[in-house]
Amino acid sequence: MSERRKLAAGNWKMNGTGADLSEIDALVSGHGDAGCEVLICPPATLITRMVARADGKIAVGGQDCHPAASGAHTGDISAAMLKDAGASFVITGHSERRADHGETDEIVRAKTEAGWAAGLTVIVCIGETLDEREASNTLGIIDGQLAGSVPDAATGHNLVIAYEPVWAIGTGKVPSTDQIGEVHDHIRTRLEQRFGAGVGRTVRLLYGGSVKPGNAADIFAVPNVDGALVGGASLKADDFGGIISALDA
Repeated sequence: MSERRKLAAGNWKMNGTGADLSEIDALVSGHGDAGCEVLICPPATLITRMVARADGKIAVGGQDCHPAASGAHTGDISAAMLKDAGASFVITGHSERRADHGETDEIVRAKTEAGWAAGLTVIVCIGETLDEREASNTLGIIDGQLAGSVPDAATGHNLVIAYEPVWAIGTGKVPSTDQIGEVHDHIRTRLEQRFGAGVGRTVRLLYGGSVKPGNAADIFAVPNVDGALVGGASLKADDFGGIISALDA
């Protein structure tokens, strides 16, 4: 684990206005010197203001980007625009994008390549639905999404993988630590097989899906869990701070 810096990443989703930037002030005050890396991915409207408030002590990222660098794509945002706004990360392939916008592995791969081209570290999300889990097809789904969504130029610097079982996101349901460990170990093995040990062992693997201060320590004790991608619990500094503290312990 020493070769991989732990990462606590918060995804605010479609939540937050300027008034909520006070949560960043509290986060910087309480956890700006954390040993782990701390990241918040707010709505694009807040990125520049959040970067200014974060004072370099926490990273700021985007929640999505378009595969193209520019063009006639009304309402979309490019990776270069995120970078220009001050972002250093971007999320691709979140299950809500896959479900709500029909994003395929091919689209996720293209967005990931766009993020890399702009100099962003990309958090690629993968995970199974409840039906796929109950059909004992979890690892098959993971294999397919890894192969289809992750481009060939992956390194430990430009890629983070977030395993988010779709059935656990926002539901309060959390896989057992054995289930989390099985998937994370499988992802690590697949990354080493595809990219070699030098890269495969340095890519950080996050768990996401109803992570809270109360269960974070147990999740972070699982081998090959290098941090978390947190949704609702990242909206409040007190909640997210508890998760950061568990990761730093």
